[in-house]
Amino acid sequence: QVQLVESGGGLVQAGGSLRLSCAASGRTFGTYAMGWFRQVPGKEREFVAYMSWSGDYIYYADSVKGRFTFSRDNAKNTVYLQMNNLKPEDTAVYSCAVGPFSPMIKTMIRPAQYDYWGQGTQVTVSS
Repeated sequence: QVQLVESGGGLVQAGGSLRLSCAASGRTFGTYAMGWFRQVPGKEREFVAYMSWSGDYIYYADSVKGRFTFSRDNAKNTVYLQMNNLKPEDTAVYSCAVGPFSPMIKTMIRPAQYDYWGQGTQVTVSS
């Protein structure tokens, strides 16, 4: 049973920073990828970033590139999303997810590629 637990969300002013954490347990993840997605009410889930468990592949959505950084601590089975220069449009519930890795970006940006999801953490950016 895979469990993903996010933390680190909160309320921040525009231009501020937050770091989200996602602790994974329940299996080994050597051939998997971790993804971050976000969702606002009434809209579809939006891809933010993904990283292969090895760290060799990292890809960001254009909307966050240069502001967000995906990192990992394999010893802790934890990944992080450092979010800098936050904007009001970044407000959403952020969820981490685990799924089989593919080198195809168009595959990895799809929520359907991911088998396990965390409960989500709210990020609110005020203007």
